[in-house]
Amino acid sequence: MNTEFDFMRLRKAAMILSLLLVIASIASLAVRGLNLGLDFTGGTLLEVQYETPVALDSISATLEEAGYRDVTVQNFGSETDVLVRMSEAFRDNLGNEVLSILQDQAAGNQLTLLRSEFVGGQVGEELRDQGGLALLLALFVVMIYVAARFQLKFSIGAVAALFHDVLIILGLFSIFQWEFDLTVMAALLAVIGYSLNDTIVVSDHIRENFRVLRRGDAADVINYAINQTLGRTIMTSLTTALVLLALMIVGGDIIHNFSVALMIGVVVGTYSSVFVASSILMSLNISREDLMPPEQEEVDDRP
Repeated sequence: MNTEFDFMRLRKAAMILSLLLVIASIASLAVRGLNLGLDFTGGTLLEVQYETPVALDSISATLEEAGYRDVTVQNFGSETDVLVRMSEAFRDNLGNEVLSILQDQAAGNQLTLLRSEFVGGQVGEELRDQGGLALLLALFVVMIYVAARFQLKFSIGAVAALFHDVLIILGLFSIFQWEFDLTVMAALLAVIGYSLNDTIVVSDHIRENFRVLRRGDAADVINYAINQTLGRTIMTSLTTALVLLALMIVGGDIIHNFSVALMIGVVVGTYSSVFVASSILMSLNISREDLMPPEQEEVDDRP
């Protein structure tokens, strides 16, 4: 049996790399935690419209000098629409206070307050808990689905690969202290679907090759299956990455972290589909006997 590239020869090195990344992610999450956004921590959101574009840095500096905490400023829709997030507790006149401060700094540039909203800390905690529960539920459903469609060993490999992907994304957001909000949580759920799709395609070829091919051990069969799907995997990953790169560059601040999380997920998910899930199958001693349909017992119809 000829394979173009021996992926399983690198499985030990890949597993060591994955283990180091997972340990680093867990350590950073334990020590530094996540830089939770306003969606989770609670705070005030204001949308202000300027008559002419203004530098965002000057707005942020003005509000911080006025005593407001954890101020984040970004354009919303156009260069004249500005979204201001802060951890300040909401009160009735807060929007007018901020508008007055910004108007004094604007030097003739007319401002209009379009909206003023508050996300409570309790609501933020509920969103965080429900988001975490959604991730765990998605992994559980995936495990049941893969076990029913393939076999329990495939299920363990698929869920381990998905857990590996999610944990590394969380770890990188913790290490670099990128803001973690609901858009990133949505990206994590999207990564689970993307990575699962690749893993199922590879698993399907592994199962069929075990049943069809009569030569070669488990490593040969898995290598052959990965090489069969390699072209599709590369093209899918590249086209997805190009779209996400465009979103990262021109999509604006609102979806920037969403795009970053998905980009990391595409890279890590492709890697885990090739190395992590398959390496776990090897560690679980997957064999032809695991995938052969059970023989039906012959019924003796003689009287």
